[in-house]
Amino acid sequence: MELHEYSLLELSERLRRREISAIELTEAVIQQIERLEPQIQAYITLTPDLAREMARQAQARLDAGEWNPLLGIPVAIKDNISTRGIRTTCASRILQNYIPPYDATVTARLKQAGAVILGKTNMDEFAMGSSTEYSAFHPTRNPRDLSRVPGGSSGGSAAAVAAHMAIAALGSDTGGSIRQPAAYCGVVGLKPTYGRVSRYGLIAYASSLDQIGPMTKTVADCALMMNVIAGKDPLDATSVEVPVPDYREALRADVQGLRLGVPREFFAQGVQPEVAQTVRRAIDQLADAGAIVEETSIPMVEYGLPIYYILAPAECSSNLARYDGVRYGLRVGAELGHIGMMERTRAEGFGDEVIQRIMIGTYALSAGYYDAYYLKAQKARTLLRQEFDRAMAQFDALLCPTAPTPAFKIGELISDPLAMKLMDVLTIPVNLTGLPALSVPCGSVDGLPVGLQIIGKPFDEPTVLRIGYTYEQLTRQ
Repeated sequence: MELHEYSLLELSERLRRREISAIELTEAVIQQIERLEPQIQAYITLTPDLAREMARQAQARLDAGEWNPLLGIPVAIKDNISTRGIRTTCASRILQNYIPPYDATVTARLKQAGAVILGKTNMDEFAMGSSTEYSAFHPTRNPRDLSRVPGGSSGGSAAAVAAHMAIAALGSDTGGSIRQPAAYCGVVGLKPTYGRVSRYGLIAYASSLDQIGPMTKTVADCALMMNVIAGKDPLDATSVEVPVPDYREALRADVQGLRLGVPREFFAQGVQPEVAQTVRRAIDQLADAGAIVEETSIPMVEYGLPIYYILAPAECSSNLARYDGVRYGLRVGAELGHIGMMERTRAEGFGDEVIQRIMIGTYALSAGYYDAYYLKAQKARTLLRQEFDRAMAQFDALLCPTAPTPAFKIGELISDPLAMKLMDVLTIPVNLTGLPALSVPCGSVDGLPVGLQIIGKPFDEPTVLRIGYTYEQLTRQ
């Protein structure tokens, strides 16, 4: 194996034993980027000079006897997470030249741990999409098949990890944007419980749904990333004061006696039969390992998509009102007066998908429609959460597919917005309920990766990771 192909855990141990240097490792990953980035285009902004300097600093800390699992590890960061001094665009023309004056809390924690920042990864504009085709700059290609999408909106992070152009990456998940691309690219992706990881410095799409999480090569790597980024943050009022466990302790291959529910609705919503069969085989392997597996039902799941596509655009309409050409970002038509400048700036700065969601959200919040749409969707969200609560009272976790199909071809769904949105039908309910969920590779259909989604109780990421780790070990034997 080449150096850049090893997992975070393996590389961390090799750095600790002084078998390799952080400088050597970073150079190997940069060379991999130089080889593959022209075809895959996983990044928007690359920072090789910064990465080399951070690697030198990490090596100095290692030479002084310091060590932690992320010290000297090259990572990538999704381009909607603020990075001080590094361009952060949200893959939008409206922020094309924006350079944040501060770090997101997760960025600061990675830096403090000594991780090496390789650059900012491509995404659907403002995280609105399921394929990374809605980027204002370029689409990203799936390393498993260059004719196909990597998923979205964190498609750049998933592709970078899958192509070994980063050892690990951060993504954000509003309706499946970590888990769905992880499934499409055959990597591991975790959406933590809402409030487990600080959102300070995450450029908001839908504030009650957004959550930052890790995208990695293995479940163990996911645990190591969570140990760094999880925890209460005084700068984020929505982060929760809940003790953070050592997630490495969850890494034991044992599901004996765990009660795992299989909601039948997650196998009905347009799920390709071959995908369903692949996921059921994975569930059977966990049952053979000692888990107690039972079918269950969560009827409100079928309303997840309409609930989401009222609430998320409504929050997007509010959050994106700040891009008015006055304070930062693109400014066009200053000679047209304040209103004219705002209209021209937003028309030229936002892509079609973003404009569509802003308009839908503005409509849902407008006088005369608020009660009919937004308020009703919030009530339905509460009913959905109550059904999940009842299911979680019976089971330790729920198992289902991550996405209804494997990765589709670039351009295949771009003109069919409903079909595109249906690619998130199995992940959206988790964001609406705030629960943690992990996607782990569980086989393939026609040579394309398929993901097993493991949904846990609030703040019970350790059980989710334990199940994912057990499945990973079972399939590696």
